[in-house]
Amino acid sequence: MRTYATAASTAPPVQLFGVDGTYASALYTAAAKTSSLDDTSKALTSLKSLVEKDADLSGILSNPALSASDKKIVVETLSKSVSAPAVANLLAVLAENNRLGLLSEVIEKFGTLMSAYKGEVEATITSAAPLDSKVLSRIESAIAKSQFVGNGKKLKVSNKVNPDILGGLIVEVGDRTVDLSVSSKISRLNALINEAV
Repeated sequence: MRTYATAASTAPPVQLFGVDGTYASALYTAAAKTSSLDDTSKALTSLKSLVEKDADLSGILSNPALSASDKKIVVETLSKSVSAPAVANLLAVLAENNRLGLLSEVIEKFGTLMSAYKGEVEATITSAAPLDSKVLSRIESAIAKSQFVGNGKKLKVSNKVNPDILGGLIVEVGDRTVDLSVSSKISRLNALINEAV
């Protein structure tokens, strides 16, 4: 039995902004129309690791002075390493529009779209020092019970370390931020003191 993709099922699950977001959204739509979202995601993951491993390749991709023939060679070489036709088309379009330097950002934005498609909610917890697993799991369970994570959604937590916050936490869930850091409290107190003087 053959099923046809509808416009609603091929539309990106979240709206992205910027040039990289536009390319990622177009790639998502193209992959959804051919029912190859998972293959495209895997191909992008392998392409990302290839670019991260090879500093020369990263430099070539970000070079805006590449000639059209050089871009064609780069795209053909990279296309051989990926199995998804949508990714090969993306590379060709990026090269044609002199946007190969945006490849890493497009891959990152596509990851955001795939997380939303799978019902994952990303949470970033920034602390002054690395958090141990017990504290991280307690914070994760508290966030999972909050209004920030909807029913039936999976929470994906990452811990960033930023010594500049001095202490406390900054919790980012989706597009919401809760700043409980010591540095922000000091800034607020300084503003109050300066206001009073």
